[in-house]
Amino acid sequence: MKAVIAAVAVLAALGLLVSACGTGGTGARDEGPASDSVNASAVEEPGTPSASPTRERAEAIRLVRADPGVSAAVKRDLKPCFGDEYPVDVSYGKLTGGTADDVLVNVMTCGDAVGVGSYVYREDGDAYKNVFRAEEPPVYAEIDRGDLVVTQQVYGKGDSLEYPSGEEVITYRWTANRFAERDRTTNDYSKVVGGETPAPTEN
Repeated sequence: MKAVIAAVAVLAALGLLVSACGTGGTGARDEGPASDSVNASAVEEPGTPSASPTRERAEAIRLVRADPGVSAAVKRDLKPCFGDEYPVDVSYGKLTGGTADDVLVNVMTCGDAVGVGSYVYREDGDAYKNVFRAEEPPVYAEIDRGDLVVTQQVYGKGDSLEYPSGEEVITYRWTANRFAERDRTTNDYSKVVGGETPAPTEN
């Protein structure tokens, strides 16, 4: 009698196991954070750029090199500092109201990272067109909430590279198919900070 009861219990357990497998289950392989992240990365929305940062940087470098408006001096500086590392910062964002992101490229020197040129490229059909250029070093441009903000260091007589006399921050906004100056701020730096000593005065 005990043997019969044990056999029935085993058969019942096997039946439940087979039934559970047939329903498909709701384990970790069917849902959860890991599954969601895979689905999100596998499906790209239209217009989402799929290029890697390295590829985007290479394309930005090609834009500058092919631009006839870029000075020969800047193109000479546009070379690898070591290996395949170029002194270039690249930003993508909305500046000109187009459907595609604009490309902002800052070219710097290898040794001291001084900005020698800032450029904005806008999509024009199947290519990109230069719509902004600043080549008065040291210069650096950024995208700030849809505006183009350009910072230029100001050097006085006797200033070292590390300690300029001040800076000018110029904000541009895309208006009537061109960048127009919207705001300008001049910052005058103190001469008693950063290790500099003011020249002695005669009594």
